[in-house]
Amino acid sequence: MSRTAEIRATARHDRQAAEAMLAALIHDLFGLAVRDLAINLDRYSLNSLNGFFESDRGPCFFKFHQEEGEEAMRGEYYRADLLAEAGLPVDRPMLVSQMPGEQILIYRRRSDPRFSDLLRGLDLAPDPAGIARALAAEAELNDRLMAVAQATLHPITPAQSQAEPIHRLFHERLVDPGSRHYPGGRLASFYIGKTFGLPGLSLPWEMLGHSRIAINGQLYHRTLAELFDAAHARLVPGRLADAGGITAHGDAHNANVWCEQGAEADRLVLFDPAFAGSHVPSLLAEVKPTFHNILAHPLWLYDPEEIAGRYRVTARLEDGILWLQSDWQPGILREGLLEVKARRFWAPWLAHLKARDLLPQDWEEVLRLALFLCPTLVMSLRADPAQAPDSGPHSPESSALGLMAAVMAGSRPLTGKDRLTEFFDRIHP
Repeated sequence: MSRTAEIRATARHDRQAAEAMLAALIHDLFGLAVRDLAINLDRYSLNSLNGFFESDRGPCFFKFHQEEGEEAMRGEYYRADLLAEAGLPVDRPMLVSQMPGEQILIYRRRSDPRFSDLLRGLDLAPDPAGIARALAAEAELNDRLMAVAQATLHPITPAQSQAEPIHRLFHERLVDPGSRHYPGGRLASFYIGKTFGLPGLSLPWEMLGHSRIAINGQLYHRTLAELFDAAHARLVPGRLADAGGITAHGDAHNANVWCEQGAEADRLVLFDPAFAGSHVPSLLAEVKPTFHNILAHPLWLYDPEEIAGRYRVTARLEDGILWLQSDWQPGILREGLLEVKARRFWAPWLAHLKARDLLPQDWEEVLRLALFLCPTLVMSLRADPAQAPDSGPHSPESSALGLMAAVMAGSRPLTGKDRLTEFFDRIHP
């Protein structure tokens, strides 16, 4: 096990011991005398750790992302300079370790809020003026993302695509490191052979994965198992070279975005470019922000403990169909963010790819499958029906909502429209 993996595992049950281990790692890597290191209890740190410490170089903020099998992987990581040189607003760390298994960023400590925290406050207490400022800042960032994507778009080879670390967020989580066995990786450890607790229902994966799913009365084309199989086949890193490559952050969910608050307007600044690259497959680059900044909210992914008291969620299995029903709604803020993402990035970007003859015919399939993998493999959506102490954060209600969000992202309904079909219709070139 790598040192970062050991620290992250230890932090789950002994934060004080993990802090001591992390202080020693930072000293070993950078020669810093670390004082008063504290790991944040952070709802957004699903695969990472962050926090603060004091040093002779002043107050510092640390962040690292850690994946299973990372110590055996190769690639270039944490390329903030690459993003800055391309014209993206990015906070450059003052110290970086890029060694697999010991990758960590050290920043000067900021007083700015993360955009994720600001938006959560607006979810819970909507304020029209605050929402307008947030949407304006999001629009300005997407204009920058679009400009850089257009300026850096170029044909890439399958080998160039495969070398990009962004695939560790998608296809690499479907297979075992090294052997490439499928189903493996997180798919196998999260779901295969497991039992799921849903509201009033307990289902083994073998039944859940192969059941047709109806969401709020609409039956969907593909099962969970079919969606995973399709993602394994289509999101192979080499195959994604067909839409060209760009310079991109790749993991700019809003917990990796500072919000610099000005007198008249706010400015968004990216950080933690663990998966940045110059040949990032162009259809994959903005998938994580699209899901995690919009479709994962409000509450169900990052605050599952709050779902049961706020929303009504039901589940029943009947004639091989899993019927999921809920009164959950995304809210005005997240709908506004989805509209901004559609209008300021996805619609013009797909049109640009088409004009450059770099848009594959199955572009919607690629986007849908990548969106589907965001919630299903960032953490387990399974609620343990026995509610064991180490079973993870999901309740039966939030698990059902997660499955609903994943299926809606990955598959069109058999008839009619839903929120995601309307999104894809808006961005169709």
